[in-house]
Amino acid sequence: MASSNTEQSLAHNQRYADGQAVHQPGYPGKQPIRPAKRMAVVACMDARLDVEDLLGLQTGDAHIIRNAGGVVSDDAIRSLIISHHLLDTREIVLIHHTRCGMLAFTDDLLKAGLEGDPAATKLLGQATGRAFTSCGKCAAMPSAFHAFRGPLSALDAAGDSGQSERLAWDVRRGMSAILNHPWLPSNGPDAVTVRGFIYDVDTGQLGEVSYPGAMGSFA
Repeated sequence: MASSNTEQSLAHNQRYADGQAVHQPGYPGKQPIRPAKRMAVVACMDARLDVEDLLGLQTGDAHIIRNAGGVVSDDAIRSLIISHHLLDTREIVLIHHTRCGMLAFTDDLLKAGLEGDPAATKLLGQATGRAFTSCGKCAAMPSAFHAFRGPLSALDAAGDSGQSERLAWDVRRGMSAILNHPWLPSNGPDAVTVRGFIYDVDTGQLGEVSYPGAMGSFA
C-alpha cells in the first residue's frame, strides 16, 4: 500500500536515524484543525519514542494516538474513526518497538500480581528489576492489558528473532483490526491505508511489517 506521506515520513526517519533533526519544535502559529498530512499514527507510550522526531512530522501534520504497546484497542479504534470520518485522515501508521515492556508479562500474570498473588508478585519483580507492590484488590477494569502473545522476555532485554516475531504478530493484529472494522473503509473512494512498523530503539530506524501474515497463538 504505497502512500506518499507515509513514504515521506520513512525518508525522514532515515535522516533521523543518521542524526539529523527533521522535526521543528517551535510554535508554528495558527493552524487548521485537520491534520495537514492527513495521517494518524498509533504508537507506544515508551519514553524512547518521540513520534514527531522519528517520522519528521511537524506540529499540525498528524494525529498521534499513544498507549502502552501501541495497541489497536477499542479506544484507539474510537480515535481512528473520529480522525478519519470527521477530520479527513487517510493514512494510518502503526508503530511498535524493540525492547518493549509489553513483552515482559501476560495479562493474567499482571492481574494476579495486582490482586496479591505472591508467586505473580515475585515473577513481576524479577521481570522488571524493581519491587512489585501489590494493591491486594480486584478490579473490573481495565478489562485487558493487551500484553503481546508468545514466551515472555525480561524487561528491556536485547532484541532477538523471537521478540521481533512477537512484535510483528501484534502489529499485524492491529492492522487486521483496522482493515476489517466496518467503520474504517479499506476500499472505495473514502478508503484508508494502513502500514505497520517496528521501531528499533537502538538504531532509530523503522522496519516495515508485512501484511497479511502470522498473528501468533496463545500457547
